[in-house]
Amino acid sequence: MSPTPNYSEKKQEIIRMAAAEFLVREANPQSLITVTHVDLSGDGKSANIFITVFPDSFEATALAFANRHRGDFGEFYKKQRRGAFPPRVEFFIDLGEKNRQRIDELSR
Repeated sequence: MSPTPNYSEKKQEIIRMAAAEFLVREANPQSLITVTHVDLSGDGKSANIFITVFPDSFEATALAFANRHRGDFGEFYKKQRRGAFPPRVEFFIDLGEKNRQRIDELSR
């Protein structure tokens, strides 16, 4: 039997899903942006959102776009969550996932 996710894990998943939907709607369709995970602060007031971008050549552009539109994401989140106060967010490239993918490529 798997453990029940706690409040923080549920909120992280809600933020992850909202960020993924926001980026699909708003970002340039020339790249694929995947939200891999969210780290939420203990008080729930800020969150780091980690993304991967394909192709890699669009990473800098996608990251700049996401961080430039943090305010828009906050408004999107409020609408999705019916007025819930969004955390302060910052987007980062998920280097752990990127390294894992590189190891997979090398081991083939």
